[in-house]
Amino acid sequence: MPIFVTPFASLDLLRQPEQRDDPLQAFDAADEYLLAHLHEQGLERDAQVLVLNDGFGALACALASHARVTSSGDSHLGFIALQKNLARNGLSTDGVGFVPASATPEGPFEVVLIRVPKTLALLEEQLIRLHGHLAPGARVIAGSMVKHLPRAAGDLLEKYVGPVQASLAVKKARLLFATPEDRPTPVSPYPTRYRLDRPALELVNHANVFCREGLDIGTRAFLPHLPTHLGNARVADLGCGNGVLGIACALTNPEARLTLVDESYMAVQSAAENWRAALGERPVDIHAADGLAGQPVDSLDVVLCNPPFHQQQVVGDFLAWRMFQQARAALVTGGELWIVGNRHLGYHAKLKRLFRGVEQVAANPKFVVLRARK
Repeated sequence: MPIFVTPFASLDLLRQPEQRDDPLQAFDAADEYLLAHLHEQGLERDAQVLVLNDGFGALACALASHARVTSSGDSHLGFIALQKNLARNGLSTDGVGFVPASATPEGPFEVVLIRVPKTLALLEEQLIRLHGHLAPGARVIAGSMVKHLPRAAGDLLEKYVGPVQASLAVKKARLLFATPEDRPTPVSPYPTRYRLDRPALELVNHANVFCREGLDIGTRAFLPHLPTHLGNARVADLGCGNGVLGIACALTNPEARLTLVDESYMAVQSAAENWRAALGERPVDIHAADGLAGQPVDSLDVVLCNPPFHQQQVVGDFLAWRMFQQARAALVTGGELWIVGNRHLGYHAKLKRLFRGVEQVAANPKFVVLRARK
């Protein structure tokens, strides 16, 4: 693996989840540019530094021995990567504080380093939460690869922090420097809400929830075909998002015992609020996790899944395949994995490599609903 060489530290970093012969690095030129600029401008020892959306901990690990670092992001896999990479490089795992994006980091911060996230609603919510947590003279610097840097990111920095100046591009990366100015206390437009007719639900969606402003078309294709007559089955909604699949399943299976998991903290926050609104105090386990990695073997009867096809800006079926493997391990013999997927992804063939029976439950021109039996 390439070593991440910075003016602050040289680090051996891993991505999460790990995969053999991973061609991708846990850092990029935008991380290098941010740290090189910070070193050039100077960083006082023990300065309070906030790092936002630090994909696999590259920035926080580099600064851990030089400042009081708080990292905040919406990825539980990112948190796992941070912990593993601190330990891997001989750094204390207690040396960097972590705040999930569903909470507000407490300042005052002298330096804020931001990796511009794919979802600009997440960036907007994070900038809103910075209000009142910047020290006098604070430096706010955002970085991104140019191909992933929309003009709207600079507009948001200008709106919520202050005037913005862009750097020249270096190795196809660019920095945005925001000079903090007094701004009125902002009102967040998040969470957003939308209604469903079947089942009759109003769903809360925090800033980084997938398809925040309306039901995604894959879930819409899946909902009419969710399993019924499950009795007291143990059911997991894997990659639950705002929880709609798990909630809909619970409504039609009043004795089923549900677990809802997602690697997004804001998804878990949304799912928990939506569950309470729809089902009150009915017992449920809703938590952030690396899929079903921590689920005991042979502990589930049914797994529901609308698998993702990307991690950050990287598109592929690695995460989906991993979810299928996790589901197989967690299911009892005879247990079932129910999924929805784009026709062209060929999940039917992939599932046949793991499960003894795979059948098509429903289909439309774009999606298929599949049931795989262990």
